[in-house]
Amino acid sequence: MATPTATVPSAGPLVGSRSFLAKLREGDEIARLITFLFAASVVLLTVLLVYELWIGSSLPRHKFGFNFFRTSVWDPIFDQFGALPFIYGTVVTAAVALILAVPLGIGAAIFLAELAPARLSDTLEFFIDLLAAVPSVIYGLLGVFVVVPLMRSYIQPALKSTLGFLPLFQGPAYGVGFLTAGMVLAIMVIPYIISVSREVLLSVPRDQREAALSLGATRWESTWKVVVPFARGGIFGSIFLALARALGETIAVAMVIGNQPIIKASLFSSGYSIAAVIANELTEATSNLHYQSLIELGLVLFLLTFILNGLARILIVATSQKGSAVGNA
Repeated sequence: MATPTATVPSAGPLVGSRSFLAKLREGDEIARLITFLFAASVVLLTVLLVYELWIGSSLPRHKFGFNFFRTSVWDPIFDQFGALPFIYGTVVTAAVALILAVPLGIGAAIFLAELAPARLSDTLEFFIDLLAAVPSVIYGLLGVFVVVPLMRSYIQPALKSTLGFLPLFQGPAYGVGFLTAGMVLAIMVIPYIISVSREVLLSVPRDQREAALSLGATRWESTWKVVVPFARGGIFGSIFLALARALGETIAVAMVIGNQPIIKASLFSSGYSIAAVIANELTEATSNLHYQSLIELGLVLFLLTFILNGLARILIVATSQKGSAVGNA
């Protein structure tokens, strides 16, 4: 008696294991290569930028070395250059701007996204987008003709009389200085924080709000305890955008900061920022060392932006992990 034999069908090609030519004909691989080139171009441009700044600053790097970062003297006549006053001015003005802009921007975004009527929210959003598109020189003129007189006549004297025991609010009130520059920067970056944060808050799924309301939460509790934590990543993204704008702003800061390369604890004191000194002196540099020192300041600004954004992201990751651990517990 013959034993029947079972024929096992051969395994066909796995799903998704199409040949490269088939993918190429269907456009998958072409689309992947093109989009990869687009993504790689961003990295390439960044590397080229750093390379050009590095090559263009060879003279001060070899002459001053690391002392360029910790020296306070900036004297084009005797070819002595140090970046510390400009680093200090850039960091202080950006910090003041964020301290003023972040609470106002996020609060306004929460109101527009969650609490304001739709028609009012859309109308105000139009004006906010318009403010974000205003050139920086206009904000500089606003600072010169409006903010500086207010600071000199009212705000700085009031701060000095009430908080003058603190080193931050001591010294003569000339109107220009770190505090004025930080306030102008805050006015400039608030529209970015509001616009981005509002869109992120509006993108939170409606069922998140309805679930909180169904459990007995008030409208504000639903917004603060559910919607805002859900949109936390996008809100931090708006703060990063504001930080980048504050660090790199040039004309508006140069018009109100005082343009003196000095380091003082008082926010009333005049100062200088990296972007402002590059804009003011690049066309007037009379020696190669002076010119390349300004280029090295550009490299310092790039590294400073990279470091500050990196530290901010590390802080956010650490905060998020801590919050997740507490929630799981």
